[in-house]
Amino acid sequence: MSLALRPLERKDLPFIHALDNERHTMAFWFEEPYESLDELHNLYDKHIHDDNERRFVIDTDNSFAGIVELININFIHRTTEIQIIVKSDFRGQGLSKNAMLKGLDYAFNILNMHKVYLFVDIENYKALHIYKDIGFTQEGILREHFFVEGKYRDSIFMGILRNEIQIATFPHLRD
Repeated sequence: MSLALRPLERKDLPFIHALDNERHTMAFWFEEPYESLDELHNLYDKHIHDDNERRFVIDTDNSFAGIVELININFIHRTTEIQIIVKSDFRGQGLSKNAMLKGLDYAFNILNMHKVYLFVDIENYKALHIYKDIGFTQEGILREHFFVEGKYRDSIFMGILRNEIQIATFPHLRD
């Protein structure tokens, strides 16, 4: 199975809408589902030219498998947050790790970021395993930081620096 990241296009919005309305999935993103597809179209129009974010589709053999987002891109401090959602029927196939690596490659080698960070639910064990395996370091715990599905949730703040990424993963990252 081939995996590629490509820019999010308007034609992808129905797939995003379906993902965003999976209550359990959005709980791990600490967000509520979108109210409507119209709202998603409005958000797309509002953010399409925003230099502080990049949104990618995880494409596997010309199928929409999920999204990777770089948001809150700060070109002064060279930091960005990374987020990922993989469609349920593509989970458990190693796509999350490979898509995250491609997102990190873009962040470090195209955008010249120094640090990439993320927030993960303290009970999202599968994601924590993937992030640690990639090389993210736990930098702190945000106690009861997000309100999801009727209760406050702890979140782990994790980060990875450019010089911490495995040289074996990205041989061209030598400083």
